[in-house]
Amino acid sequence: MDTTGRTGRADRADRADRADRADRETDEQVDHVDGDLVGDLVGDAAGDAFAADCRARLAFEVIANRWDSVVVYALGERGPMRPRALLDRIGGISPKVLNEALRRLEYNGLVEHRRYAEAPPRVDYLLTEAGTALLGPIRALGAWSAVHGDAVLAAQDRHRKGN
Repeated sequence: MDTTGRTGRADRADRADRADRADRETDEQVDHVDGDLVGDLVGDAAGDAFAADCRARLAFEVIANRWDSVVVYALGERGPMRPRALLDRIGGISPKVLNEALRRLEYNGLVEHRRYAEAPPRVDYLLTEAGTALLGPIRALGAWSAVHGDAVLAAQDRHRKGN
């Protein structure tokens, strides 16, 4: 049991429900959008969709870091995790870089940490509602990369060989 008195099974079921709800909301948002996707989403009548104060730019900024979306996905897949478990699950990330990613995600309101009054002290990280809502778009980017990843890598190889 965690500090809220919930069992792990109940916590996992709650997380799964939130993730499913976030996926449905994302699908509904995308389904109702037609025409210029970015322009419609930001509601910019002037057509300057990527202006400095554009909300779409904020979304891209939040997931632009190499590791942030990976950490969000790992937490969405497994639920609350301790830093060591995240390191083991993700692989290829240093403790320092993971700590920076977790701080950045917490700053952006996507992750929160829970401290437990135990000896030795224990901390784990979990997604907020906003973080859970990002799982749908992250999965969509994953699907895009599964379809187009080989073409992107081939273009990068051609560019390296040509320069």
